[in-house]
Amino acid sequence: MPGVKTELTEIVTGLGTLPYASAEEAVARRPREMSNVGPEQWERVAKAVRDPAHRYDVFSAWQNGRAFFRADDGLRGRVPLTIEWKGPHNPPGYDFLPADLRIDHVFLVSCKYLSRVLANLSPAHLFQRALAVRGGRSDTDWFLLVGEDAYRTFYRRVREELSSADLPPEIEDLTPAGRETIKTRCARTWPGELDAAYEEFSTEVSRESSRIWNEAVPTQGDREQLLWRLLRFNPAPYFILGSDGDASLRLRVATPWDWRQRFELKELTIEPQAVSQPRVRWAAQVLRRDDGTTVTVEGHVEIRWSHGRFCGFPEAKVYLDSRHDSVPGYFDLR
Repeated sequence: MPGVKTELTEIVTGLGTLPYASAEEAVARRPREMSNVGPEQWERVAKAVRDPAHRYDVFSAWQNGRAFFRADDGLRGRVPLTIEWKGPHNPPGYDFLPADLRIDHVFLVSCKYLSRVLANLSPAHLFQRALAVRGGRSDTDWFLLVGEDAYRTFYRRVREELSSADLPPEIEDLTPAGRETIKTRCARTWPGELDAAYEEFSTEVSRESSRIWNEAVPTQGDREQLLWRLLRFNPAPYFILGSDGDASLRLRVATPWDWRQRFELKELTIEPQAVSQPRVRWAAQVLRRDDGTTVTVEGHVEIRWSHGRFCGFPEAKVYLDSRHDSVPGYFDLR
């Protein structure tokens, strides 16, 4: 279920495309054009709109909606008939298009407010399949798959340090109670002398994940398509409305066909990154065809437990480190 801030920014962005004087008026009217918003969600958004703590969020989302209403790339001043909010609904199939709103069945809008996250995936889907084919969630622990010896050594050190009856000798036998014990007692920092063992484990997972990912994309064509998937280019264009720091974020996202006409991938680098958790860096060198300039787009992947330390299967969270408006294929809304 999305948080209040997410509900607020996405719904108010959509409402901003309608002819109301303010976000407060639009929320109070609960316009029929805005679909998939239930009574409880309207109540939460109405309360949040009046909350001074959300003043900037409301202002930013409302202005983004108004800008899309006026934009030549957007509605061109035409009042929409339908604004569908995706909300907490899961798509019935494999949908890699990050749309939060669909306007008049045509305009797809992703609302990104102060978020650099591109995707949250299973490591196998990202590193082994390079985002090409989506399978079901794997029952294999990625940490055991790519760094078994270091992972087992680290777990033994954790078990020795915590001295808890909840922790069995082998990591596969960990019960929910044991996992909760580790999560609670190691919530912020690893106690005692665990840092060195964790660093060794983290380094091994980063190195092996990077190796597998590189092997999954052996050709330049494979790497170009991986970059498109990382940056979430799709066969249909869509729009990003949100904020990046103190600046508004209003972009049209290209399709791969558009991208090929304007840009050329020179190199995509994938390498392990030595930080305080398993992490892989990616960076693309891209040629702009119109002026011959080479630009760089960078990001990283954090590999971590999905529900706290030793809780849940590992997940791969993909981040964009470059500014959105500097990415080749993300064009300013006109």
